[in-house]
Amino acid sequence: MVPVEGGTFRMGSTNGFPDELPVHEVTLDSFNIGKYPVTQAQWRRIMGGNENEENKENHPVVFVSWDSAREFCDRLNAITGKKYRLPTEAEWEYAARGGKKSKGYRYSGSNDIKEVGWYGENSNFSIHPVGEKEANELGIHDMSGNVWEWCNDWHGPYPDTPQTNPKGPSGGSTRVIRGGSWDFDARSCRVSSRDYDAPGDRIDDVGFRLALP
Repeated sequence: MVPVEGGTFRMGSTNGFPDELPVHEVTLDSFNIGKYPVTQAQWRRIMGGNENEENKENHPVVFVSWDSAREFCDRLNAITGKKYRLPTEAEWEYAARGGKKSKGYRYSGSNDIKEVGWYGENSNFSIHPVGEKEANELGIHDMSGNVWEWCNDWHGPYPDTPQTNPKGPSGGSTRVIRGGSWDFDARSCRVSSRDYDAPGDRIDDVGFRLALP
């Protein structure tokens, strides 16, 4: 886990997709977030099985629903006595931007997607082991490309007022995914880009990483 010092940032973008608006101020408490997405090896150690067609221990686990990711957190907490969880969407974006060390990059750690992420033009349309690309300002890998990552929030429009530790809408039908993947274009891998899936969906380019208070 990587410590992320709390702070205030501008969430969203005026140069992205419509659901990245309005850009709004968000203040977050400090938290910790996974240096990498959860791997197949980690998933198997906690859950006792493998959700993936191929056994590749250092690759991000995929075909994992939001519901299953939450179950992973529950089992891990029972073992460790800690409070692992999925990051909120605001925590995810703040960490991807580099937190208080942010240099304002378009992608997580660079303005050149090829330095920090696997995406449609360089991935050979396949998933890759975690940590092969450069880290961002906080030392976190793979927040742009490789796999989309589940966030805890329901998907919905952004508020137009400043927020403190936001947790997203109170309900909905889809959950937020962030980061883009090996199967998407560079625009989808930007730190502000958003997408969503139903919480029961299992998809070949969607995984998750952990957060910890």
